[in-house]
Amino acid sequence: MRTIRDAHARTVHAPAATAGALLDHVGGAPDPPFPTPAWPPLRLDRPLGVGADGGHGTVRYRVVAHEPGRRIRFAFAPGRSGASPGHRELTVRPLGPDRCRVEHVLESRLPLARRLAWHLAIGCVHATVSEELLDNLERAATGRLRTPVHRPPRARLLNRLGWDRPTAVPLPAGATLARSAFSRVDFRDAWQLPLRPGMPREPDAWQRALRRAPFPVLARRGGETLLGKDAGHLDFRASLLVTDDHVTLGTVVRIHHRGGRLHWAALRRLHPYVARGVLRRTHREVALSAPTAGERWWTHHP
Repeated sequence: MRTIRDAHARTVHAPAATAGALLDHVGGAPDPPFPTPAWPPLRLDRPLGVGADGGHGTVRYRVVAHEPGRRIRFAFAPGRSGASPGHRELTVRPLGPDRCRVEHVLESRLPLARRLAWHLAIGCVHATVSEELLDNLERAATGRLRTPVHRPPRARLLNRLGWDRPTAVPLPAGATLARSAFSRVDFRDAWQLPLRPGMPREPDAWQRALRRAPFPVLARRGGETLLGKDAGHLDFRASLLVTDDHVTLGTVVRIHHRGGRLHWAALRRLHPYVARGVLRRTHREVALSAPTAGERWWTHHP
């Protein structure tokens, strides 16, 4: 096993106390430094402090050191994420009354297979998330960002490939437009994704993401947008429902005759793949177009 070390640092033109206070929000709600909703949020099972367990995505770790306003160290959980032994650490060091140095360092001993994965994929994602974390902290502390990081093509590809995957759920009771669309329903299903911190709940943001949909918007009510089309053989409606915690894409179909049943029998096998793909793509587009964590913090705490 060999040690991988990846370090990122930023000089922030704000007092160390300001940057350190922002650092102490890591893993909380809100979390001004961590780059959500573009990346999975960092979650802890209790307030930030020694012993708190959590992680982001598939990476799991525990807080093993916390000096409020100065330093946080996370140790990787043994047997999880292939990164044990090792740690990641965030520190703030004063450079004067109005400047400080923020560092994010990862060290981990990895076997050969994990080192290959690191060089091919994990390291690129970690570097991008680290730089975006520093971007957020700088913007939240100062209200501006001198040189924002740009995601390299490989990080964008890995972000797309690793995006959240929808799960099947019953058509929600809140999808009233879909439920009342037809007096008789021959098929219904629904797919759902959780909303990441910082994702908008306003229907307009989601309707903009649906602008390329091949079917027109028929109605809107509250957090639900209804799309659909009537045809001679079958009619269908697609409902996008946004609540405080989730977004759900539901489908209802009404079939008119035997030809419609044959047509739907052929489409039904393909439908789940299409529905999941539409929801996943829309979810990601809305997340990537949302204000960053640093922007959201500065808007409410100028």
